[in-house]
This record gives sequence, C-alpha cells and structure tokens, in this order.
Amino acid sequence: MALAAPSSLRRLPTTPPQARSPPAASLRCSRPMRERRLRLRQLLVAAAAAAAAPLAASSSPADTERRKHELLRLVQETRRGFATGPEQRAAIEEAVVAVEELGAGEGVPLDLAALDGTWRLCYTSASDVLVLFEAAERLPLLQVGQIYQKFECKDQSDGGIVRNVVRWSIKNLLEDQEGATLLVSAKFDVLSKRNIFLQFEEVAVENIKISEQLQALIAPAILPRSFLSLQILQFIKTFRAQVPVSGPERRSPGGLYYLSYLDCDMLLGRSVGGGGVFIFTRAQPLL
Repeated sequence: MALAAPSSLRRLPTTPPQARSPPAASLRCSRPMRERRLRLRQLLVAAAAAAAAPLAASSSPADTERRKHELLRLVQETRRGFATGPEQRAAIEEAVVAVEELGAGEGVPLDLAALDGTWRLCYTSASDVLVLFEAAERLPLLQVGQIYQKFECKDQSDGGIVRNVVRWSIKNLLEDQEGATLLVSAKFDVLSKRNIFLQFEEVAVENIKISEQLQALIAPAILPRSFLSLQILQFIKTFRAQVPVSGPERRSPGGLYYLSYLDCDMLLGRSVGGGGVFIFTRAQPLL
C-alpha cells in the first residue's frame, strides 16, 4: 500500500518569473564581454603571425636603407676588413644578417640581370683576400688598391663569367694604387636559387702603368726618345702575362658561392666551405 505524501510536500512553491529574470539579464550582459575576449584573442593570433612572418615582407624601403647604411657605416674604417677586432667583426656580422633578412632568401631566383655589372669590395672576412692586405702591410713598397668583382651574365639564364679584379702597385715603379691589374677569371653556374659554383680558368697580370720616375729613366724627357725606348714603353704598356689554371690534364679549381643579398646597389656573398663574407657596392663599369 502506497504511503501518502505529507501535505507540506505535495505542493512545492513555484519560483515567480521575476526571480528568474536576473540570470537572463546576466547572460545578456556577459555577451559583449565574450565578444571582446574573442576579438582580443584574434588580435593576439594576428600579432603572433605577423611576428613569425619573414622580415622582408614587412620591411619598408626606409628600413631597408637604414640597415644598409648601418652596415656600410660599420665597415667604413675597417680597411676592407683588415683592421677589425673580435667585437667589431661580431657587430658587422650582426648587421650583415640584418640586411640578409631583407633579401628574398631562398624563395626568389637569382636575378642575373641585376647581378650583371661591376661591384667594389667594401669589406671581407675571407682569409684568401685578407692575406693581400697583410702582404701590403708587411711590404712597404707593395700597394693594394681597389678590388672588384665583375659579373658578365646580363643575357644569361643559368650562369656567366665573373672576373675578380685587383688593382695593385709597387711604389716608385708603378702608378700609385693602380699601377697594375691582377685578373682572376672564372665561369659560374647557377646551382640553386642563391648558390653559384665558380670554375676558375685563368690568372693574368695586365694594364701595367709605370711611374713617371721610371719613364724618365727609360726615356729621359731632355733627350730625344729613341726607337728602342719607345718600344720598351709600348711593350710595358701592352704587356699581359697569363697563366691558365685549367686544362685537359688537370681539373679546374672551383668553389661554391652563396649570394645572400642583391639589390641595385649592394651585393652580399658568402664563400661556402672556405668561409668569409663579402660586402660589395655598385661601381662604375671597368674599362
């Protein structure tokens, strides 16, 4: 037999509608807060994505020029890399990386039309170039002038020719700084979007310009110049000594070169394997 419920439990008090309205009102008030939180979360995600994006995509022309100017400022008093200490080299390397980040990186192929032309060396940490400056420091009569890289690849699609040009002189015998030219010629092939492989072909000495003192010794100005003296002067002027570094019986020496940044007036490169960074600026075409 079922038990009857007590009269006090048979009819529970009903909650009036007015008592349920505050939670609904509270829900309506929290909706704008949730929307603000969602918007804030979207902004944080967008900011994180922008921070992770390549610097080249967000850099402005003014920022690019500022970084390039800072790099050139740091290398200005280094005597093209010979007179640098560890801290200065570290600062230069940091500035180089800052400019390299602005470049296209691996994503964009090398523009051979933009690469074509003459580039003047401003700085290097490569030992095979610094040894030239060291020799000039130890030998007072030897002078090392401007150093250039001349690329000939304007109408090419996968390579071209590069010539390393070193101006040098011997004091009192040749004209200052540009008394003679050391020319190292190489072919290069584009291996990937930023790597080229050099195959050296020839080393030559040319464009010898003797000093006025030596000219006066060979052909004194106070005396009529003889046929022999004129022949000597002409021979020196047109002299060219060349040594091939490749041939059918020996393999041409080569090297891998990574072009890390290129625009209309600056070229940055790294020697892969041998080490060393190169900083070039655009120069007038060599005659």
